[in-house]
Amino acid sequence: MGLETVTLSFPIVTTFIIYALIMLYIGFYFYRKNETTEDYFLGNRTMGPFISALSAGASDMSGWLLMGLPGALYVGGLATSYIAIGLSIGAFINWALVAKRLRVYTSVIANSITIPDYFETRFSDDKHILRLISAFVILIFFIFYISSGLVSGAKLFEATFGIKYNYALITGTIIIVAYTFFGGYKAVCWTDLIQGLLMMGALVVVPLVMLYHLGGVGEATSLVKEIKPEALSFGTGVSVIGIISSLAWGLGYFGQPHILVRFMSIRSVREIPIATAIGISWMVISLLGACLIGISGIAYIVKFDISLNDPEKIFIVMSQLLFNPWIAGILLSAILAAVMSTASSQLLVSSSTIAEDFYRKIFNRKAPPKLVMIVSRISVLIVACVAFLISTDKNSSILSIVAYAWAGFGASFGSVIIFSLFWSRMTRMGAISGMITGAAVVILYKNFGTQFFDIYEIVPGFLCASIAIIGVSLMQPVRPGTKEAFETMLKEIHKNA
Repeated sequence: MGLETVTLSFPIVTTFIIYALIMLYIGFYFYRKNETTEDYFLGNRTMGPFISALSAGASDMSGWLLMGLPGALYVGGLATSYIAIGLSIGAFINWALVAKRLRVYTSVIANSITIPDYFETRFSDDKHILRLISAFVILIFFIFYISSGLVSGAKLFEATFGIKYNYALITGTIIIVAYTFFGGYKAVCWTDLIQGLLMMGALVVVPLVMLYHLGGVGEATSLVKEIKPEALSFGTGVSVIGIISSLAWGLGYFGQPHILVRFMSIRSVREIPIATAIGISWMVISLLGACLIGISGIAYIVKFDISLNDPEKIFIVMSQLLFNPWIAGILLSAILAAVMSTASSQLLVSSSTIAEDFYRKIFNRKAPPKLVMIVSRISVLIVACVAFLISTDKNSSILSIVAYAWAGFGASFGSVIIFSLFWSRMTRMGAISGMITGAAVVILYKNFGTQFFDIYEIVPGFLCASIAIIGVSLMQPVRPGTKEAFETMLKEIHKNA
């Protein structure tokens, strides 16, 4: 086998199996602890700041953090790191501005346990239009998001253990579905906690050992300057529009349902500042580690004359070369952890959308909690099966659809979330207009607009959605009770400040 395929060995296989069994045990452990839908979908709002912060980070970053980002830095140098900067800024603003208000609105004002639920209660939408539109958007986009995660996990199995793609896909899907199916939100959060620590640990250890073998930071920098000096420049090979596009990824955070539910489930508003500090620290350390692996990899590959055909496998190669098989098994499990944490969170949000927003709120409002949880578990299987079928073609261009999803959620949901939490004058039709406009502009601009002005579609999407929200809202009266609820939210925020 080549260097980009880890040699199959007893320690690596054993480590991997132990890791998978721990994840499954957590799912089974929480199986009998889910007595209500709020338990299953939000952990009964009892999650502490540490677990909330790391769960948000782990469910956000996926395999991109350990494979995509190091590979991008290896190829493009520091000029490709603006996306990491944009994500860090966006995540911080999301925690600092959105978390408190969303937590209060979804608990004190009304007991909303999903994002569509929040939209409906925030704008007194008795016709369920907002719920239906937002639920449909979540379901469609997340099916492809989940599919992308399954493909990433399958490719990791394939490269690591030499398993055929279809068998690798089945194995990864079973593990992810099992602990989501049985454990619900608590299982997802606790596995995210373990996975988040594992990911950060790997992203600290690997670059440090790389630098040690290279002779320290100074020697590594000198080698990179000799081999590829432009890699150390933040401006080489990137335009102003390119920088804006990369930084604009941060806008996507305001509309990601699987991240926003972490704010809704935290135990207390007073614990959000602690969670913010923990979450952003985790994120910055992890992103720096990933970037350092990519840059250091330029020097390491040349100095030790190593063949690297796929830059995105630089982390896998370094784990294989620098550590004994037992440690390598743990480090490689970090990639799977990144994939699993995101896919499971998105799977749970998708199933809650079907069970809560379609089944209970529209078709059977008197459904008992146990029945809703059964529907949700069935929904987990249905969504997973659809995502699995899409994933069977490992050459399918799912990544481009995932880019749509991030921009689509950011432009449509993100704009509505921001205005709904900070502008009392916003109306129901303003929210509907903004959501539809944001999603439509992203799709249209991606397909037709970039040939005229090549900027990431989230920028025009978010801007147009904001204009639609303001314009339509100013043409209508605010529905009775919405301004009063907004004032109540502000009072609660000040009370807990």
